[in-house]
Amino acid sequence: MKTSRLLSGGLSSAIVSDMSLRHSLLSAAFRARLFPPLRRIWGAQALTVLAYHRVTDPVQAGFDTFAPNVSATPVHFAAQMDFVARHFNVVSLADAQNWLAGQRPLPLHPLLITFDDGYRDNLEHAFPVLQQHGFPAVIFLATNYIGQKKPFFWDLAAYCFYHTQKDTAVLPLAGPQQWADEKTRSRVMYQWLESLKWLPNAAKETAVQQLPDSLDVAIPADAFARLCLSWDQVRRMAAAGITFGAHTQNHPILTRISLEEAEKEIRGSQARIVNETGQPVTAFAYPNGQAADFNPALQEILQRAGFNAAFTLLPGPTRPAEARRTPFALRRILISHRDDLPRFAAKVMGFTRLTGLPG
Repeated sequence: MKTSRLLSGGLSSAIVSDMSLRHSLLSAAFRARLFPPLRRIWGAQALTVLAYHRVTDPVQAGFDTFAPNVSATPVHFAAQMDFVARHFNVVSLADAQNWLAGQRPLPLHPLLITFDDGYRDNLEHAFPVLQQHGFPAVIFLATNYIGQKKPFFWDLAAYCFYHTQKDTAVLPLAGPQQWADEKTRSRVMYQWLESLKWLPNAAKETAVQQLPDSLDVAIPADAFARLCLSWDQVRRMAAAGITFGAHTQNHPILTRISLEEAEKEIRGSQARIVNETGQPVTAFAYPNGQAADFNPALQEILQRAGFNAAFTLLPGPTRPAEARRTPFALRRILISHRDDLPRFAAKVMGFTRLTGLPG
């Protein structure tokens, strides 16, 4: 046991040391303005797509939902958009789709801004900054959460772990677990949530439903009432130039359900947005967005449904030939609230894809 702990502690120290070194190197490269030349590797016509989820402060008092889903604080988002304005030409979804179809060229260093899920803080914190810069953006909606009080399962889990008074519990599927402090409690939660991704959707939903009782947490009816956008807010943003795309109805990982269920999720999300906004919906974002989360069969469903572009969370940017060859597997750069400006700069200039390092 002592040896195991020493090894674990040594590994943790090595990881922290490696992260600190990487941060120091990225900061030095940023100060030396080395990142803009890096994008020459990809070429001036490569498409850079940013993928955000939430824009809020995950360390504010009382924050009790899933912190890793926060892409940026409002202050950091504003700084990131200032950086984008200096180094890129922001384009709309329609611009990108016309370019993919070979109908119209894009400006040099084109960049598309996207958000997934449909959180209300996209309106409260991101939208004013986008308006200030005159930037278009796309929000991919998981439509059965819009205008509803129900949470995404990761936010429900975070709420339960945050509010539990227990330090040991028998978790659904995972069995007995214990934690000594906030750090170890969070680690248990992250591991539990990660394990859910590999389950069939029905088993995942059952486990999530059992979690509040396992942690002895009662959830008030309005606990998540302001988590997501309302349809009135969606329409208001649409009228102001924000485009909306489909992200399924219930946010399942599509390769974990049948093709019939997947088609229902895809078409249902698309139809709801069309009905609520009057806008055509021709772009899609895959839930979870990794290589195992989409396949040719799903791409065929999207094409039959009238979509002409679909976005992953595989790291970008994407050169023109690749983008036109794989319009239903377009790459995006996932932004995290851990990304200070040097790390953000490295990501958007293609460092993550070039090196293969974790985003």
